[in-house]
Amino acid sequence: MPQLPAPHYPADVRARLEADGRQIIARYPDSRSALLPLLHLVQAEEGYVSRTGMAFCADLLELTTAEVTAVATFYSMYRRKPSGEYQVGVCTNTLCAVMGGDAIFDELKRHLGVGDNGSDMTTADGKVTLEHIECNAACDFAPVVMVNWEFFDNQDPESAKRLVDDLRAGRPVEPTRGAPLCTYKETARILAGFPDERPGAVAATGGAGPASLAGLRLARGETPGARVVHPRGGQEPHDEPQPGSHHLSSHDAPQPTSASDPEHPAGPVSEEGE
Repeated sequence: MPQLPAPHYPADVRARLEADGRQIIARYPDSRSALLPLLHLVQAEEGYVSRTGMAFCADLLELTTAEVTAVATFYSMYRRKPSGEYQVGVCTNTLCAVMGGDAIFDELKRHLGVGDNGSDMTTADGKVTLEHIECNAACDFAPVVMVNWEFFDNQDPESAKRLVDDLRAGRPVEPTRGAPLCTYKETARILAGFPDERPGAVAATGGAGPASLAGLRLARGETPGARVVHPRGGQEPHDEPQPGSHHLSSHDAPQPTSASDPEHPAGPVSEEGE
């Protein structure tokens, strides 16, 4: 059976969203360029991009719902169904997986009781949605967990379980670096381009680690910074850490590299001639 037309937002909600939407559209010379932030705006209202939200965007931009749907389904940051107040993403790309990302994801899935037999990845209390995420360019701090796109670096299964338990219990949680944590709806409104009104959020920062910056320092002709990979033979590096490199690298993380694949633990690799 064909789907019925999407219901409209209540009049007061539509008036408020339309006022915000007009502000967004005014930033662009071509109105259809405002579609991406408008999708974040409706996601900030409902926590996901509903059929009602897509119809609203289409109406405001004079597009077809098919055109809006094509964009909303292309980008993974737009949710297609209701999800948790906190999106907990575990990076399982190559380096994070090697450092234990797969083990973290599997343990969180078991701990939260989600995803069995293809079921939803959102907890019954609606607090947490668990998901895989692609590389977020934080390999220095692998394995990385992100909550509503804020970084939680150098995680292991136990620290990740404590993190989600604190989120579900409403206890204060501080990202490893960057801005303070907020709800997914609040994050979506910021992504729509509205001011971040959290105290200290705009001034907060979290730079890359020393391994990511090594190539940049060399390109600038600067003296190499701290060694981030220990040399063979067990000797500790002697370089002094550089200013601003207080975050540990993933190479300094305590978790074993075999955590993501206990059946095939990683060991020393011999090179020719050794």
